[in-house]
Amino acid sequence: MKPFVFAISDIHGMFALFEKEVTNYDPKLHQLVLIGDLNDRGPKSKESLLLGKKLVEESGAVYLMGNHEEYLLDFLQQPEDVAPMYRYNGGKETVESLLHKGAWDEYSPTEIAMMIRSRYKELITFLRERPLYYEWGPYVFVHAGVDLTKRDWHKTAPHDFIWIREPFHTGKNNTGKTIVFGHTITPMLHGDMQTTDLWLSDNKIGIDGGAVFGGSVHGVIFNEEGIIQDIEYQNIDRPWQPDR
Repeated sequence: MKPFVFAISDIHGMFALFEKEVTNYDPKLHQLVLIGDLNDRGPKSKESLLLGKKLVEESGAVYLMGNHEEYLLDFLQQPEDVAPMYRYNGGKETVESLLHKGAWDEYSPTEIAMMIRSRYKELITFLRERPLYYEWGPYVFVHAGVDLTKRDWHKTAPHDFIWIREPFHTGKNNTGKTIVFGHTITPMLHGDMQTTDLWLSDNKIGIDGGAVFGGSVHGVIFNEEGIIQDIEYQNIDRPWQPDR
């Protein structure tokens, strides 16, 4: 086991911030954990997804399934049914990153899905294989959270690992683990819709600073005792606008 974990969450196509954060990663010292949602909403989902895949394959990173990776896979399977909600949740940006600008309006959902499935077979297979959580020492890394009503958190429903919100945030953590998660932006967890700092409560650590909304991306380094460093980069290209 490497002496440190380096966790990054919720890039959402903000590739420049992702690249910048990854420069702090030392594969000899750090177990890199990407906590999902590399795609949708931001402009460079293709580059973000492919970098995530490369980090897994070339340096042993762990890339967890997020709800937006699942959204993309669902769209590719049922394009006509999923298209309206996927567009609302940032799917248009991913489609046009994978294909070309204007593609969402140029083609039908079925045509779009067929083109992506044809051109990105390896990436799609890779995304389907993403794990739902990662355990390291006293920590559990997961996209959204776990079902704290379960006697054994491992028995959390797959949907909850990548979608759960309030029941996890407010529930009592009796797992014996510190749970590190993304999915819900920390300004929402802090209750002021402004503070992008890490959220820490009841051995739960929220690290999604809402970068795509004008917030920040966190790269958090842990050892077995706790947080060693939080490397936070602000999105300076747009004003804070948590519109979704």
